[in-house]
Amino acid sequence: MDSFELNKIAGAVLGTLLFVMGLNIVAGIVFAPHRPAVPGYDLPSAEEATAGGGEATPQTPTVPLPELLAKADPARGEKAVAKCKACHTFEKGGPNKVGPHLWDVVDRQIAEVSDFSYSATLKEHGANGEKWTFEHLNEFIANPRGYMKGTIMAFAGVAKPEERADILAYLRTLSDNPAPLPAE
Repeated sequence: MDSFELNKIAGAVLGTLLFVMGLNIVAGIVFAPHRPAVPGYDLPSAEEATAGGGEATPQTPTVPLPELLAKADPARGEKAVAKCKACHTFEKGGPNKVGPHLWDVVDRQIAEVSDFSYSATLKEHGANGEKWTFEHLNEFIANPRGYMKGTIMAFAGVAKPEERADILAYLRTLSDNPAPLPAE
């Protein structure tokens, strides 16, 4: 092969590279993306929500806990506590796991299980004589870390009030002498 053939091959390679580079420049001009001044998404704020109509959107009325408990189903609650079984046991005489056993927890003094190491905040509540009432349990199950600051329970909580009521109804059945439902 002589040098003329090598020059044709090198010219073809360089011509192809020049064509691809030119095509990239033209495509960048034609399809130039619009870059915002401030990167990110603009999220609606609470002020914008009230500014539109002058009034805040009406909240759904909350049903009192005694009414929810009256309609609660322990069978649904037993299914709902499946997510709790990774850390708690529910049978009588059950062992402690990451969390204490929950047999007879309703109306039990907070931090009462002697062979479990509670967080300081739960020990403090227990030392003050507080009990796991339906109201305490409801709030704790809804948002453990928000309700009792300093607890080591790593659970996001149960958002639906009806599901919490079902869980409370089930926990109430886990006793030889179930606690009475709260009066309205």
